[in-house]
Amino acid sequence: MPGATEPSKGASVRPLATERLSDRLAAELRQRIDSGELQPDDRLPTELALAAQYAVSRTVVREAVSRLRSTGLLVARQGSGVFVAPRDAARPLDFDAAVLATLGSVLDMVEVRRALESEVAALAASRASAAQRSAIELALRRVDESVASGSAAVDEDLAFHQAIAEASGNAQFPRLLRHLEQYLREAMTVTRRNESLKPEYMHEVRHEHRAIADAIAQRDADAARHAAAEHMRQAARRLQDADAPIRRARATTPTPNPLTGAPA
Repeated sequence: MPGATEPSKGASVRPLATERLSDRLAAELRQRIDSGELQPDDRLPTELALAAQYAVSRTVVREAVSRLRSTGLLVARQGSGVFVAPRDAARPLDFDAAVLATLGSVLDMVEVRRALESEVAALAASRASAAQRSAIELALRRVDESVASGSAAVDEDLAFHQAIAEASGNAQFPRLLRHLEQYLREAMTVTRRNESLKPEYMHEVRHEHRAIADAIAQRDADAARHAAAEHMRQAARRLQDADAPIRRARATTPTPNPLTGAPA
């Protein structure tokens, strides 16, 4: 395999700043790829190694890698790890990180998901095999188990949506959803970090997921389309509700000096 992927002993790697760590780490890894430090087909350092190298948590590493996988810069190989994609790999929908900079822009991406996932669910209702319907049920069960353990279940939730895409009978839908995954992940993270609203939100999400899965199991394409669209409409509403306290807090907090960090 060409090129060394682990950092050299003499490499100077600065710890990342604390704001939007996953964005900053994704940008740093992208720079290493664009500069040629990481070559096509190079194996990425392990999650643990990257966490130590950049002084961040493994969750931050996981989110940054997921973001670069969604843009096609990285590819996962079963049992081998994560690798830099070949140069000729297609990299469609390589949205700039600014897409996640405001509530309005994240809501725009939720709207994109609504248009896409409603049709994906309808196709899954019409085309899913018995094995694929079982996979959807299993994914939903894993969401429930993760929530019961106290987790925000973001990864399990995304896997549920991915299972539906896999059942659509169109191989491009799972690929497209992986590209858009980072934006739904951002919305989920915002809504589920609000501990006071989290139990209510998770109850709503479970009910909405159940409606989608039941419609697919019953091969009711119209009901599946409606349930998926309603799920994303409610996701947008939850995002706005959860963001409101954050916006109120920002309105009463002095803006820091961008150079010194002190209140202006």
